[in-house]
Amino acid sequence: MSFCVNFPLFCVVACLLCAVISSVLKDKAARLVSMGLTLAVLLCNLFLLIYILQEGSSVTYLMGHYPHPWGNELRISILEPLFCLAFSCVLLLCLLGGRKHIKDDLREEKRNLYYVMADLVLSSLLVLSYTNDIFTGYVFIEICTLSSCGLLMIRQIGRTTLASVRYMIFSLLGSGLFLLGVVVAYSLTGQLLMPSLKASIASIYASGEYRTPLMAAICLITVGLCIKSGLFPFHFWMPDTYGCATPASSGILSGLVSKGYIFFLLKIIFDVFGTEVFYASGMQNVLYAFGACGIVVGSVSALRENDISRMIAYSSAAQIGYIYLGIGISGNLGVIAALYHILTHAMTKPALFLAAARLSDTAGGARRFKDLQGAGWANRTAGAFFTFEAFSMIGLPLTMGFISKYLFALAAFRTGVRMILTLVVLAVSTVLNTLYFARTVIRLYNKQETELRPCPMKKQASYAFAALLLAGVNVGCGVFVRPLLHLLSKGVDLF
Repeated sequence: MSFCVNFPLFCVVACLLCAVISSVLKDKAARLVSMGLTLAVLLCNLFLLIYILQEGSSVTYLMGHYPHPWGNELRISILEPLFCLAFSCVLLLCLLGGRKHIKDDLREEKRNLYYVMADLVLSSLLVLSYTNDIFTGYVFIEICTLSSCGLLMIRQIGRTTLASVRYMIFSLLGSGLFLLGVVVAYSLTGQLLMPSLKASIASIYASGEYRTPLMAAICLITVGLCIKSGLFPFHFWMPDTYGCATPASSGILSGLVSKGYIFFLLKIIFDVFGTEVFYASGMQNVLYAFGACGIVVGSVSALRENDISRMIAYSSAAQIGYIYLGIGISGNLGVIAALYHILTHAMTKPALFLAAARLSDTAGGARRFKDLQGAGWANRTAGAFFTFEAFSMIGLPLTMGFISKYLFALAAFRTGVRMILTLVVLAVSTVLNTLYFARTVIRLYNKQETELRPCPMKKQASYAFAALLLAGVNVGCGVFVRPLLHLLSKGVDLF
């Protein structure tokens, strides 16, 4: 076995260690440690992905070489390093592109703690992606919740405290339901490792015994993670959470944290319940229905907003609905569409929050559309990147957003009676996306009505570099889509 299979464990330990070290460092040193760590994690997952592709099969890493039931395991397949590669890339670019606002929004003595929270979020995402133990996943769900709240409330203005309380209430509700589901599953099977759980659950389902508690466990675990990821109707914490946080935090929370929970749910569906048992429970129908409702409600709410950050936040609620719609379609193509959209949203939404913050700066911190008229001319860099990412969300050809909607439409043609409903939801959502994003872009380039502060590119080099990379990845994955779809398809087959 190659040495690089140790990389997931090394990365998690390094994240936790760097979080401790950063807590006693000054601002600049903590930032360099955090960004260096994130870059190292990115490279480790890239090498690991290459290794797994060469091997052609998944690998199980025994923690301390103790076998089940005493030991713990990590599972390394195609999807795990691929998504950890994407997560670490986006986190790095959020820290880089949002560096100015981290400095401006936080007191000097608090800035190193911001990077502590970022390191803990990264460690949580790694564990949720790689772990083969459901209780270990729960532990790092809680670590992710606490560190996410830290990223939000470290910007000490009144609204962030209220947003943090609301976010914590929904998160703890989701965590509690998830833990109850794990307890019920453990009481039925006596197992916590995912392969053993899957075998025991399949045996219980085949025997016909304990069907009710088994379905209860599936429902509790699924609903718990849906709440934490912001599926309709549990999305009401999003506008204040994403709208009040410093822009880097908004990008991390919207683009990464919610996606980590969804990816962990997909691991549980495939590696714990098994698709046969999960589909027999009917939960995919619930996910489909609430995903469709979330798409429409989130889009309508975004259309009604007059605050640019809250508009992007409501758009995030709609995009979460897309992902659950794909999962609920019940088939590999729907899951592939959902996985691709996780990547689409992770690359696009942070770029929108970062660009919106830069545009707001030109208007003296104002975020209402009437105050942002002409901001696209005053800050041409941010205006150009916001426009590009907005049209990617609408579904502009040659972007990831277009491929996402194409994949959902393709999956819809294989859903039978749901085909018409799925296509109608996609069409309505696209029209609404066009209305609120096009309206925003038009206002950004309308005749200037207020005094704005011009901001040339040379004064925002780090943001421009981060935004350029995010846009480049977006176009690259939208044009050269076949290799990525091949990875996702092969990864789903290896789940």
